[in-house]
Amino acid sequence: MNVTKKLVAIIAALTLAAGTGSADDLPAPEGDVVLTVTGHIHEKNVEDSAAFDMAMLEALPSVKVTTETIWTEGPQTFVGVELKELVEMLEATSDSFRATAINDYAISIPREDAIEGGAVVAYKQNGEYMSRRDKGPLWVIYPYDDNIDYRSETIYSRSIWQLDRIEAE
Repeated sequence: MNVTKKLVAIIAALTLAAGTGSADDLPAPEGDVVLTVTGHIHEKNVEDSAAFDMAMLEALPSVKVTTETIWTEGPQTFVGVELKELVEMLEATSDSFRATAINDYAISIPREDAIEGGAVVAYKQNGEYMSRRDKGPLWVIYPYDDNIDYRSETIYSRSIWQLDRIEAE
């Protein structure tokens, strides 16, 4: 993606994040779509959905979370978009979100997890993009070390990797 197109995507994403945008502000993806959001959302860019390529996700405000997981060894540093950010940007009106992986594994994430310091749609682990082989390209993680409530079977079951779609139920 050239610099001008990337700046347009960043400005559009920031405008939506500030709550001042319209459906026309969410640009269409130019690269491979890595996340599709459907259901009860207001902001859309492809028919009845919001489709994101990696550049669009990276243009959104990001968070960095360093935490241990039950699937990896030692502390891992993840970078991604808080679920809260996506929910607010897309003006989702749902109480839960069905997250589905490439292999069709699906779970429901309650809106209560879409808070600051909650669920994160991570696209980098230890500074590298995650391949499908390594739980990517997207992995819903939580700051497990920061909140004891995030160290439970329920939260671990919501930590879906190879995420490629979310439905606002």
